[in-house]
Amino acid sequence: MRRVAIIEDQREIREGLCELIAGSDDFRCSATFGSIEETLPKIGSDLPDVALVDIGLPGLSGIEGIRLLKERYPGLVLVVLTVFEDDQRIFDAICAGASGYLLKKTPAARLLEGIREALCGGAPMSPEVASRVIAMFRQVRPAPHGNHDLTPHQQRLLKLLVDGHNYKTAAVELGVTVNTISFHMRQIYDKLHVHSKSEAVAKALRNHIVDSLTIPCFNVSKALEYAISGEESLCKRFETN
Repeated sequence: MRRVAIIEDQREIREGLCELIAGSDDFRCSATFGSIEETLPKIGSDLPDVALVDIGLPGLSGIEGIRLLKERYPGLVLVVLTVFEDDQRIFDAICAGASGYLLKKTPAARLLEGIREALCGGAPMSPEVASRVIAMFRQVRPAPHGNHDLTPHQQRLLKLLVDGHNYKTAAVELGVTVNTISFHMRQIYDKLHVHSKSEAVAKALRNHIVDSLTIPCFNVSKALEYAISGEESLCKRFETN
């Protein structure tokens, strides 16, 4: 079972979330913390797969906590769970390293679905947050086109990943094995100078490496995944605008 930690200062909410997670079929609540200060020295002893992080915490904020946790544990998936839905906090959380942004009014079933989505490399968010992320993207002009010497086959594969396919479904679509997909992805990583699927997708979106790489307004999860994966360059571009 995948391990979920909760960082939330209100005991009732913390216990309710833990009960919800414990009652699911695929998760267990591995730890709960009331602050970032409590989290930092303890979370590494049983590192979870994902942590739900409140923003309005006593002491260090959840956003600063996300930044510190991401520095210490780069593979830890961090999803914001908060009442705040203003642009600045959404922006700061994404730039700090959050993989998703959900509001506390999110229904229980959708919250569990969001955790699964984040663990699969997605970017779960509440609809109110999604609309704000799309508004952010409308302020950013795309970088010039370039294919980085990718072969036509590699471009087709990258386009499938941008469209939301994983290695297995891409293999089916292209009529090859998953091992073949992995082989070509290593070549794509080398040519794009990236180290993961999410970074490759982010660079493809930023640089228009393959054709038809527009982000539809309804595909907000892909937009947030792009923002998170390309957080450094994107955040710098917002800061200068």
